[in-house]
Amino acid sequence: MLDFFTIFSKGGIVLWCFQGAGVTESFTAPVNALIHSVILQERSGNNSYNHEALSLKYKLDNEFELIFVVGFQKILTLTYVDKFLDDVQLHFRDRYKNELEQNGALKLLNNNFEFEDDFKILLREAEESSKGRSPAPMRSFKESEKSQKTVKSMIETKGGDKGKEQGGKKNKNTKKEGIVKPHLNHIAYIFDILSSCSKSPKPPKQPKGKQMRVWDMGGSSTKNLDYSERNGDSSANGVEQSQEVRKCFFYFGNNNSKSVSDVCCTLNMYLVLVVLLSSKKGGSFGGMFGMLKGLVGSKSLTREDMEPVLEKMRDHLIAKNVAADIASQLCDSVAKKLEGKVMGTFTTVASTVKQALQDSLVQILQPKRRVDILRDVMEAQSQRRPYVITFCGVNGVGKSTNLAKISFWLIENGLTVLIAACDTFRAGAVEQLRTHQRRLNSLHPPEQNRGRAVVQLYEKGYGKDAAGIAMEAIAYARNQGFDVVLVDTAGRMQDNAPLMTALAKLIAVNMPDLVLFVGEALVGNEAVDQLVKFNQALADHSMSDKPRLIDGIVLTKFDTIDDKVGAAISMTYITGQPIVFVGTGQTYNDLRSLNARAVVSALMKA
Repeated sequence: MLDFFTIFSKGGIVLWCFQGAGVTESFTAPVNALIHSVILQERSGNNSYNHEALSLKYKLDNEFELIFVVGFQKILTLTYVDKFLDDVQLHFRDRYKNELEQNGALKLLNNNFEFEDDFKILLREAEESSKGRSPAPMRSFKESEKSQKTVKSMIETKGGDKGKEQGGKKNKNTKKEGIVKPHLNHIAYIFDILSSCSKSPKPPKQPKGKQMRVWDMGGSSTKNLDYSERNGDSSANGVEQSQEVRKCFFYFGNNNSKSVSDVCCTLNMYLVLVVLLSSKKGGSFGGMFGMLKGLVGSKSLTREDMEPVLEKMRDHLIAKNVAADIASQLCDSVAKKLEGKVMGTFTTVASTVKQALQDSLVQILQPKRRVDILRDVMEAQSQRRPYVITFCGVNGVGKSTNLAKISFWLIENGLTVLIAACDTFRAGAVEQLRTHQRRLNSLHPPEQNRGRAVVQLYEKGYGKDAAGIAMEAIAYARNQGFDVVLVDTAGRMQDNAPLMTALAKLIAVNMPDLVLFVGEALVGNEAVDQLVKFNQALADHSMSDKPRLIDGIVLTKFDTIDDKVGAAISMTYITGQPIVFVGTGQTYNDLRSLNARAVVSALMKA
């Protein structure tokens, strides 16, 4: 029933694989798609992935840097797969632990992992256990608890059976006597000391009698103002604990051992004392010993260890304008990436989680597809056709303004631009583009370009079909020898079905080389909704089997958000596409490429 199962390292070395009977197709393509789309993109919060007709489930082993992947047909419902993955992981780790602990790719390649027999046994047990599960039969009324109740059991009696309850309860004040634990070793001595100073003895309560009234203005004696001998219960308890701790250190210090083993034993006892004292809440040494406990030694990370830190990180990301769902998915992905990983010496859980989250954010902002417009324009020139870029987005985000900035950038790189005015809905849209054309041509006069204007505007007025205008503009650019065509579209909300249909038609008919979504850096959760619905509309209204979706993002108004740069993470994470340009001002020069590390540094800043 399984199509394939493979075990490989995070470095790409396949340790073992299995292919089901009757399966002839190679599983290289789905596994590569899983690596590129999920693991490398830091989207491992969910342990399942669909590729065409296959459903893939995977499990990360962070201690040995392994990935376990199982694939089966999507139409099948296999309830045992998750448990089967866990069983295979544990069995493989236990059997080849010595081989996996050897560092180096060559050593892994030289080892022979013969795991097929064990795998088939585990698979047979998992399939039989799933078949053996049958729904529990319904109980009859006589077998239920309700049938055992009688009228007598439902009658409440007052004062009855009190003596039994009192006799049945154990007296809390009784003390166990006669049990004396000898001091067999250092640890027993420590436990005795800590148990003796854990709680201060409370004085017995005395009946409160009538107290003499003291008048506020009646004056006070100097004796009542003397607080030198009254330190309170907490300080007395602290003095008692400190005396016991000194006694314990004195006990270790007087150990006149000379051998190396005795010295190591003594040092280990000191560490035991540190750990035990740090667990005492409210102790005077809790802060210092808690810090030492976190720094000394190494341990495997668990989800419980990381949960408090991840909760703070999640709140921090949301405060920095990252969408709430994206922040949760990022933290889940980091938890799955670190779970089971062994911490190094002098590293804390907080620093480890923060560094992993920072690396994940940098990886997200550097997605799998890199957009190089100048290189693509040169390739289109070799084919004697213009390079077409379409701009889309919601109302008021700055599509026309940033289109003019990109025009200026292209002109500075020696290219000619044709602007297609396909916003036939908004009043003043054509006039705005005409103003930009005039100003750009004044910056680069036609005399400097052999008497030809470097920027031209193609417009047909208002109320026309936007897809038809774009088609005519592309044909005109091909005939006139323009290098780039920039298509300006009308702003539309993601919920406006007629306008979204018109945008999908424009893109499907003209097939631009690049579709850029223009979004604000000010949005939070709205960014996810916008991008999801824009992509969904383009997919639903496309006439092709492989519809054209959003290829890149232009993030505007980036200079207004200070360090709340979370919209960049949300938009890149939801689409998997890069941020091509960032708008940082109101002049033509205010266009930048995104510096991923600078954005992540601002995002992680407290």
